[in-house]
Amino acid sequence: MVSWLFSRVKFCGFPCQNQRGSNLNHLQSRYLVNIKLKWVKDKDLDSVVSAEKDLKAVCFLVSIISSSLEQCVPIYRLRCHRRQLGLPNDVKMSTFIRRYPSIFHESHIRDSAGTPVPSFGLTPEARELHEEEIVVVRQCWTDIRSRLCRLLMLTSGTTLPLQTIDQLRWDMGLPYDYQNSFIPYNHDLFSFVQLRDDRVGLKLLSWENDLAVSELQKNAGSQQVEEDVRNGCLAFPIGFTRGFGLRRKCMDWLKEWQKLPYTSPYCDASHLDPRTDVSEKRIVGVFHELLHLTLQKKTERKNVSNLRKPFSMPQKFTKVFERHPGIFYISKKDDTQTVILREAYDGDKLLQKHPLVSIREKFANMLRKGQLDRSRGLYKKEDPFGHFRCDEVDETRYSSEEMSDYNLLSEYDLESDDPIDNNCFRSCYDSTPTSSAVDQTL
Repeated sequence: MVSWLFSRVKFCGFPCQNQRGSNLNHLQSRYLVNIKLKWVKDKDLDSVVSAEKDLKAVCFLVSIISSSLEQCVPIYRLRCHRRQLGLPNDVKMSTFIRRYPSIFHESHIRDSAGTPVPSFGLTPEARELHEEEIVVVRQCWTDIRSRLCRLLMLTSGTTLPLQTIDQLRWDMGLPYDYQNSFIPYNHDLFSFVQLRDDRVGLKLLSWENDLAVSELQKNAGSQQVEEDVRNGCLAFPIGFTRGFGLRRKCMDWLKEWQKLPYTSPYCDASHLDPRTDVSEKRIVGVFHELLHLTLQKKTERKNVSNLRKPFSMPQKFTKVFERHPGIFYISKKDDTQTVILREAYDGDKLLQKHPLVSIREKFANMLRKGQLDRSRGLYKKEDPFGHFRCDEVDETRYSSEEMSDYNLLSEYDLESDDPIDNNCFRSCYDSTPTSSAVDQTL
């Protein structure tokens, strides 16, 4: 249960949000108040995170495998994507894939010496669902393009490194291989550029004024007090988990903070003193908008940790997540920190569901069903000699190197941050492994 702390009054029109003048100069003297609000567990929002465990990695693997010419990829070619999948260091790639027999079908190819090498394709059900996803992506092409434009418009130079976009592509609904399948078809809007640190970045070529309106501004008519809107003091929707127990001192501070001027995240904020509450409200507004750009109004905290310079943020800018638990919730499920926009959820239900979210829910249901069926011994697996045997739950049999990653082709650096090389997931027959390479890992 969440209690919302804003009133709803009808209003028409709202002013420019780039605050100047004597009113702002007066408020600039209001320095950051030393308020620390406690973190309280929210089971509903935690369940949103836990329900998607392994989903991103599975969906990325589905995209990789479906992009191969033969619709199957040997294990040593999948390993070069390990970093992008975000798998824990103690989980072998093959072990992870074998957990989901409802999605991945295992077979074997022969190297030059006839030694069997594990190869993974998609089950008919997974292939059908992925084809449905492709159709939905095409239908949402304009929406995805708009989200990427607005992300770049949040930056000071309308440019972001590809590595930063890679971290956000899942949350924003970008295709896994967006650099090749999406950007070239929008060359009038986006361009690859060389950054000062020799990395490759993506630059927005033209500013879209129609897009430079934040979600808070769009919803001002239904969520804000008319007088506050006229004064440019938009308030954020605030809600707390039942039993939060906000102290009177904190409540008074929060009410005053809400009345401060709102600076649009798409406006220049270089005139703001970073030591003030006004500047902090601008930072909250930027991440409020960023989370609205994501499909499920959430992202891992580490995904925004390198946005300080592009977003012109002060040091320790992510502290706003702890200081404003009524706006953001930090879930600590699955050994990570996921920042969730509270207003986007009613309990564990996303209020506005994007079509791609529905596809992901189908994949998640397929994962759960597959694991349940696997525990019942309903899946059969082909061994290297072409025989089928029942696939049981015992994970210990995958702990040895013999049935795991097959550490082939050492030139694949798991720690590499280089842009994804699509040649990495060509046909599993493009390069047949040599017997000596297999012998080193069998």
